[in-house]
Amino acid sequence: MSQRSERAVEHRYEVRSRELRYRGRIFEVVTEEVTMPGGGTAARDLVRHVGAVAVVALDAAGQVVLIRQYRQPVGRRLWELPAGLTDVSGEDPAVTAARELAEEADLTAGRLDVLVDVHSSPGFTDELVRVFLARELGEVPAEQRHDRHDEEADLQIVRIDLDEAVGMVLAGEISNGPCVAGLLAAARARDAGWSGLRRADAPLPG
Repeated sequence: MSQRSERAVEHRYEVRSRELRYRGRIFEVVTEEVTMPGGGTAARDLVRHVGAVAVVALDAAGQVVLIRQYRQPVGRRLWELPAGLTDVSGEDPAVTAARELAEEADLTAGRLDVLVDVHSSPGFTDELVRVFLARELGEVPAEQRHDRHDEEADLQIVRIDLDEAVGMVLAGEISNGPCVAGLLAAARARDAGWSGLRRADAPLPG
């Protein structure tokens, strides 16, 4: 059977009902009754998320900016990329990425491209993280730097050779999903001569 024929007979999963369980600033939890192949329906609990961006900031020496931040759900500090929520209505993700890079790493970028889009855990959430590649880095002037609070006040910021960072991923030292995806995508894009990168304003999937 051809791919076109397979697509033509795919089951359409229709939502018959939806019940809100919880609503917060960042996400909501709902139960949806969904039609299943062969007839019948099934209840699916899921988290609707506002989405996020992350930034692989690569300097002229081939070093990537990583931050180490405490995360309460896992109870420890993780190596991550500068990142933040896309919770400002109507804001372009590239604008969000530039702001988060400035706030968390005190950096500006002369060039932004899209590296990869990541559905962080599609088994239970629709969260989509767009990971950007930032190059032509500059410093945010000291008087304009963001005053960090809560967990961000404890941030550790380092620059590591991209290949060393990839090694940390493969060694299990980096487990944050968007960070893993972004670092591997950046190394692949670099080795391909930066071909295939999408524009910073490329449409989001779906």
